[in-house]
Amino acid sequence: MNLAHRLLLTLALLLPLGLAACVQEPATDTAAAPEAVAAPAPSIQAASALPRLIVHKTPWCGCCTAWAEQAEAAGFAVELRDAEDLNPIKHALGVPASQASCHTAEVEGYFVEGHVPFEDIKRLLAERPAARGIAVPGMPLGSPGMEAGVRHSYNVNLVAEDGSISEYAHHPGDAH
Repeated sequence: MNLAHRLLLTLALLLPLGLAACVQEPATDTAAAPEAVAAPAPSIQAASALPRLIVHKTPWCGCCTAWAEQAEAAGFAVELRDAEDLNPIKHALGVPASQASCHTAEVEGYFVEGHVPFEDIKRLLAERPAARGIAVPGMPLGSPGMEAGVRHSYNVNLVAEDGSISEYAHHPGDAH
């Protein structure tokens, strides 16, 4: 299956999920219930002790945007960079083709490929292994940004400096 076909299939599967996120609830009358008005949340970027994630994504990918928003909520400062062709970026950062996903992030000299859970990124930054980065190949359902009411089992892989790949973390799926 070529990349264009996979992208169209992914969009067809995710479109209903993305549209639901765009629907806004009607405004409520806060004067009737002042206790419902919350104080503004402090800026995540200002309070963050975590480094900046530069997230390279295509302009039309909703799951990439969802992942970036969740990264920000997890305490990372996030910079989004849209590009229509991510392959040159992936190649420059040393992402093996077998580990590719829909977006590529950079953080403190490492790549973070795909829908990697944020606790695994924090672990990577704490341990600082001799590696190019970590990756979740493909787009497993239930991974951050790919929530769909079901969770598939998936691995986060470590890509060593020599290009070898090993399991870094395992995230189990739903029991069937």
